[in-house]
Amino acid sequence: MGCEYLQKVKIVTDSTMDLDQELISKYGIEVVPLTLSIDGKLYTDRVDISPLEFIDKMEQAEELPKSSQPSAGAFVAVYERLVQEGFEVISIHMTGGMSGTVRSAECAAEMTEGDITVIDSQFISKALGFQVTEAARLAMEGASKTEIIERTAAIRNGSRLYVSVDTLDNLVKGGRIGKGKAMIGSLLHIKPIASLEDGVYTPVTKVRSRSQVVKFLARQFAEDIKGKTAKAIGIAHADALELAADLKNAVLQICPGVNVDISYTTPIVSTHTGRGAVGFMFFAE
Repeated sequence: MGCEYLQKVKIVTDSTMDLDQELISKYGIEVVPLTLSIDGKLYTDRVDISPLEFIDKMEQAEELPKSSQPSAGAFVAVYERLVQEGFEVISIHMTGGMSGTVRSAECAAEMTEGDITVIDSQFISKALGFQVTEAARLAMEGASKTEIIERTAAIRNGSRLYVSVDTLDNLVKGGRIGKGKAMIGSLLHIKPIASLEDGVYTPVTKVRSRSQVVKFLARQFAEDIKGKTAKAIGIAHADALELAADLKNAVLQICPGVNVDISYTTPIVSTHTGRGAVGFMFFAE
């Protein structure tokens, strides 16, 4: 007699949540992947291309790779199977401010007969992963759908995400900043830092060196968790392991003994940021 007899709810997410395969398997999380197009060739995110392979291919590509959300049909297939297996479904996805994935999931939910709730996490990467992991853990313990939805809302409200970009090239290619600004920025070695506020990329500050990136983010972390306990901390990087490790050490000086999870970020993020970027996310309450 195992937990499977208790579990009434299944958690579905997309491939941008930067979770280890071990965790995905442990909690029985269903992942619907996005697809990536590099110079006209299609890849399925994390199925036939890894985050590091993607960065290498992106730098050799003639134009910026494009990502596409899963089709409504891809979600319908997963939802119908889970409903037939007797589950209620909570589908938690990357911010609608960066992708149409959550819209695809909503269309699919309307097309499927069954109890399906779609949630816009308002985040991406490990900050999406915080909500997904906790929801799946609760589901496995037999929590009700209402309890799980309330808990994910609390995690969403207590989460912060910052991203630091090492090069301005991809922001120019993606049309996010003009060439003139980028030329000046590159000459001055400017590294923009932004946050994700209400699911939207919001510039916060500019610094001149990687050590200043670490200092700023560590100071921001200390300020944001004042009077709270850090429950989950994650760093996702686009081939910037050294910077990620320096940031982890700075965080450990503020919160000794806390677990700081580091991994390569999803191609969906590295397309916008380019190589050398780091995403810093935490949840505190």
